[in-house]
Amino acid sequence: MFTGIVQELAEVVAIRRQQGITQLDVALSAERRAGLIGGASVAINGTCLTVARQTAEAVGFDVIAETLDRTNLAQLQVGQKVNVERSATFADEIGGHRVSGHVTGTAPIVAIMEDEANRVMRFQVEPDCLRMLFHKGFVALDGASLTLSAVDRVHSAIEVSLIPETLARTTLGFRRVGEAVNLEVDAQTQAVVETVERLFQDPEWRRQVMSSG
Repeated sequence: MFTGIVQELAEVVAIRRQQGITQLDVALSAERRAGLIGGASVAINGTCLTVARQTAEAVGFDVIAETLDRTNLAQLQVGQKVNVERSATFADEIGGHRVSGHVTGTAPIVAIMEDEANRVMRFQVEPDCLRMLFHKGFVALDGASLTLSAVDRVHSAIEVSLIPETLARTTLGFRRVGEAVNLEVDAQTQAVVETVERLFQDPEWRRQVMSSG
């Protein structure tokens, strides 16, 4: 489990693409590597990856084809920065929301509006995913826990308002229109939405609701 609070921006130092798998090496800081062992979970751009190897310079992960298809990790290049979060422990402060690191899909940036105080970013979202997103609800974008400032169901889009601190500490500070971020919906919201949908699809349950009214 993760909290959605990005701990650092780290540089991708090597990418080795092989058939069916990509080896990704990221230069985590000494603080972030402290106590890190093989098999541990680390969120890279909000994607839960398993530590496969460590060197004096970097931590290595093996990324399977399904993960590459579902996330923006396939577009990474050497020298690019990524959001990093170690998995949560019982002693951690949960400043964001519960994040699994299982990316729902990607969302391209369609507009960026800026003023002196903050930046508003607008993302296109697949309709199937949009049904689980609500105004003032949680969403994780590239692993950063954020509150939705707007949900446009007509145009299948969402917006988030970002303060300078978030822009400085995450990849969202240098993302541009046309780029895609990893998106993970809030698991509790997803469970509620899918449960209600199943109930409404049950004719017997609908009959009982209508008769009780």
